[in-house]
Amino acid sequence: IGGDEGPARASVKAALEAGRHVVTANKALLAKHGVALAEIAEKKGVLLNYEAAVAGGIPVIKTMREAMAGNSVNRVFGILNGTCNYILTRMEAEGVSFDVVLKDAQRLGYAEADPTFDIEGHDTAHKLSILTSLAFGTRIAANDIYMEGISNITQADIRAAGDLGYRIKLLGVAQRTESGIEQRVHPTMVPTASVIAQVHGVTNAVAIE
Repeated sequence: IGGDEGPARASVKAALEAGRHVVTANKALLAKHGVALAEIAEKKGVLLNYEAAVAGGIPVIKTMREAMAGNSVNRVFGILNGTCNYILTRMEAEGVSFDVVLKDAQRLGYAEADPTFDIEGHDTAHKLSILTSLAFGTRIAANDIYMEGISNITQADIRAAGDLGYRIKLLGVAQRTESGIEQRVHPTMVPTASVIAQVHGVTNAVAIE
């Protein structure tokens, strides 16, 4: 069940309160109500698992819950949307426009008929909100995260970044600052020699510092 309210929220909450384990990939629900639902799960002694909600095949949720439990996290960042990474990868590799690659992505099933949620950064923001709650114990609504998508990226931008030794990636970033936890989603120039710059196609990647 999709969405962050209505039947989606009610069914998960009811299952947890009834003492049932829950597995969900609903990132919108988790971004908005994940902390509250996790509190119910802990109170009832059941599991609320949502590994598939963030970064697909990367076990980042398990890593942050278990392996990082005794560590202090200063920064979490990464490529969290495969559609955007696919588009940027092909724009650079083939020298074609955003619109051309988007149409191909839709034809191949990588992008929805209405791709706004992906290409304008909303999907990445929802996933970042989930990671932030795990990393810092902070509740910030996905809609409060600064967002800038990739729909305005042009071949001129791609070439300019390449000439300077950089590659453009849509990143979600959450980090500690003197004023609190900063969260943002936007196209970022990353050095071509960096690990994250080598992540191509629909693949995701997450780094934890």
